[in-house]
Amino acid sequence: MAVGYEMGVTSGKSLLLSLKNVYETLSISASTVVDEVRGTISKDICDDRLEHWASKVVTNAEMMISVHGRENIDPKVTYLVMSNHQSHYDVAVIYYVLGPRMRMVAKRELFDMPVFGSAMKAAGFISVDRGSKKSALQSLDDAREKLQAGTPIWIAPEGTRSPTGELLPFKKGGFVIAVETGTPILPVSIAGTREVLPAHGKRSRPGVEVFVTIHPPVDPRRWADRDPKMARDALLAEVRTAIASGL
Repeated sequence: MAVGYEMGVTSGKSLLLSLKNVYETLSISASTVVDEVRGTISKDICDDRLEHWASKVVTNAEMMISVHGRENIDPKVTYLVMSNHQSHYDVAVIYYVLGPRMRMVAKRELFDMPVFGSAMKAAGFISVDRGSKKSALQSLDDAREKLQAGTPIWIAPEGTRSPTGELLPFKKGGFVIAVETGTPILPVSIAGTREVLPAHGKRSRPGVEVFVTIHPPVDPRRWADRDPKMARDALLAEVRTAIASGL
């Protein structure tokens, strides 16, 4: 009995499940790095791998995902997607629900990881180093270019996973992009992934119900007549209220 408790059996959590999904991540990462070296990488290939990976992770974890608000998505519109961030599993869930065309803005430290970081770069994910103003500005430029080319961008404006599940303060960079480009923000609330794997946790719990709420888009052009900083802050406040309403 004591051994079972230590292995996480009685708690319903499994280190093996976490390792299984780490394997899924490393598997597509390695294939992507190989294609990059060979010069055979493409966005379509990366999209297919992201779709396959998200489906495998969700299936492995036996997550029961309920989605509300799909009617708020216009397939003809390129969105700047913003969501809360509670767990590593948020990434799989958001790709599973919204599809593989998006590219994510992620902290620089992830890009420093062997294999995984190289794959993220090859797939067109955007690195941001918040400790460097020059790097942060370059990241904003990269995001603008992708949005203007029709690629949706996903940002978790909290900047990191919330250890309690409550919303952390929002970073302002994504809202600057939205104001400057006129790109509508699609707010998304994710609830339940923290029960699968909390921030800094190691063992995953299978069979958790996860709720995803897609809110009506917020158009930054509504504040086009305001000072850019005022427009940014008004946009941030509205998006934060929307995301909070679904938690």
